[in-house]
Amino acid sequence: MAGLRALLSKLRDPVIILPYLWYGTRERLALCGRVLQDERLRPARASERRWRNLLAFFKRMESDVVRGARLRARYRNSLAGASSDRQGYFRVEMRVKAEPGWNEVELELLRNPEIRATARVLVPAREARFGVISDIDDTIVHSNVLSKWRMILALALSNARTRKPFKGVAAFYRALHGGLNPVFYVSKSPWNLYAPLVEFLELQGLPLGPLVLRDFGLRMNRNHKTEAIEAILQTYPALKFILIGDSGERDPEIYAGIVRRHPQRIRAIYIRSVDSSPARIKSIEKLIESVAPTGCQLVLAPDSEFAAAHAAGEGLIAAAELAIVRADKRADLARPKLA
Repeated sequence: MAGLRALLSKLRDPVIILPYLWYGTRERLALCGRVLQDERLRPARASERRWRNLLAFFKRMESDVVRGARLRARYRNSLAGASSDRQGYFRVEMRVKAEPGWNEVELELLRNPEIRATARVLVPAREARFGVISDIDDTIVHSNVLSKWRMILALALSNARTRKPFKGVAAFYRALHGGLNPVFYVSKSPWNLYAPLVEFLELQGLPLGPLVLRDFGLRMNRNHKTEAIEAILQTYPALKFILIGDSGERDPEIYAGIVRRHPQRIRAIYIRSVDSSPARIKSIEKLIESVAPTGCQLVLAPDSEFAAAHAAGEGLIAAAELAIVRADKRADLARPKLA
């Protein structure tokens, strides 16, 4: 019997630690991730056939988790422990003296120290003027959020190389980032899609930042985005923020609610217009009026160039960056579409 268990153990996929890009302060590093069986998914290729993308999508969505795995985290001379829960997730908090920028925390499984990973935790620069909190679907990349089935189909049949951002969006986000201002991505996408989302950001030249996704299951948190943004604001009480989303779902309402609760914390809201119905536009116009007394401007933007022009006028990005966003938009428009 023991021999059979050993054989079955060898036949299983190897175990991996998948740490997520996360955020912390100079006094505290927080990190989280998941312990999974490795599905051996290869990096995306532009020429990938759709059925392979579909197969990879299903493999990610049915990820095999490792429960009760004990981990050790090490940052310089500081140690902390954690265990994976029923869904394979773990979280670690460390009281340390961290540096601005990306801090690396080494992780290992206690039962097999050869299984290791490096977590990266962002601490904003002291010189940061503001932070950016952005949605992903239909804000950065076209996702058909108005049609759930089309959205799922687009995700399932594409990959990080074949999905393309909206025209000029990468240059606009780089201008907002400016090398110092932290960018956070808060999305309703499930953690199962974390790896291809990070790959997408890197391939498209978007600023790398913490991703806050949500668990996939029957009881998905409907208040996920609000709670995630509130947690970021609470972590950095002295930092103001720019919020970026789209009009397809409830980003404008969620962001307006954030402004009402934190009237001095939000410098601007940029909403990409993806729903041009008169009723939706009228409802957003009411939200624009409701946040105006706080000094925050909610801007309904047809594209990234429009948002960048407003940001340049408000001094959020350098005036010279607007020309770069326009050039990036033209280059995106001239780029041939993949078959």
